[in-house]
Amino acid sequence: MVPAIFGCSGPQLTAEERAFFREADPAGYILFGRNCVDREQLRKLTDDLRSIHGRERLLVSIDQEGGRVARLRPPHWAAYPAGEAFDRLYEVAPASAIEAARASAKAMALELSAMGVTVDYHPPLDVRQAGAHDVIGDRSLGSDPMQVAAIGRAILDGLAAGGVTGCIKHMPGHGRSMCDTHKEMPTVHATAEELEHDIAPFRSLNSALIGMTGHLKFPVWDADNPATLSATIISDIIRGEIGFDGLLLTDDIDMEALDGTIPERSARAQAAGCDIVLNCWAKIDDMTGICEALSPMSDATAARLDRALAGTFIADTMAAEQPELLAKRDELLALAEATA
Repeated sequence: MVPAIFGCSGPQLTAEERAFFREADPAGYILFGRNCVDREQLRKLTDDLRSIHGRERLLVSIDQEGGRVARLRPPHWAAYPAGEAFDRLYEVAPASAIEAARASAKAMALELSAMGVTVDYHPPLDVRQAGAHDVIGDRSLGSDPMQVAAIGRAILDGLAAGGVTGCIKHMPGHGRSMCDTHKEMPTVHATAEELEHDIAPFRSLNSALIGMTGHLKFPVWDADNPATLSATIISDIIRGEIGFDGLLLTDDIDMEALDGTIPERSARAQAAGCDIVLNCWAKIDDMTGICEALSPMSDATAARLDRALAGTFIADTMAAEQPELLAKRDELLALAEATA
């Protein structure tokens, strides 16, 4: 099995993709809006991906946070709010915010599991910083680390209750970024003491089954390499200070923050200590190069992958309680508006 997650080019697999995926046997797949037309089509696509490999559980993933980061949208799927909505509610009613986040995440997971999705890249545990770039912005669950952790835990629990494994991101923290890593490399000039603020939510939720790195430089820890490509940051900070021992994924290896060819980046990320390389753009040449550049999946990575998927399940139909969960969430979120 190749320790990589690959994308698909459209709503159905091409013959070339099917043959490539059968031979490469990647660790999993990621879905985007280009892959999601309606419920029937999407479930057929994910069933097709599973049929290639015959594995009981397959990592089929998506970025479904809510707000502006949502691959599944109305009218075929429900709408979900960005993290800021739970942040606002937490300011007036912390317990209600936690309950609302858990209900929203479970409703989301019930929808995802009915679509054949087993992993959601959610929640972001990036602590919001005043004046930073809005690449995180309203996606954040707050500016207080313990609040972020509390809401983040509720989201992980809600997703798990619906058969989906969540993923904490972007370690060791993206909240101070002054630019968008899709376009350029941010350098975070903060002291180790200041960065304790950023890693605190990740440390609180270090038992999460899946985590994702961020493509940011932190000179106080490593002057030369971003977190994704830094053996020091992965070993000493993510595995050490944070104490995370789950499946560690890269953020999209194709982002312009990184330099070098896609295969070169992938090999560097694996050498630095990332378990799985995430590649989103479904370019056969890039995916072929990644397969050639990466070493075979290690036993430790395989064990983490198995553990991450152990609690997932694929539902035959949408669970009847999903509308009730959405109604409960909306009733609770309305409390923040009532007190504004």
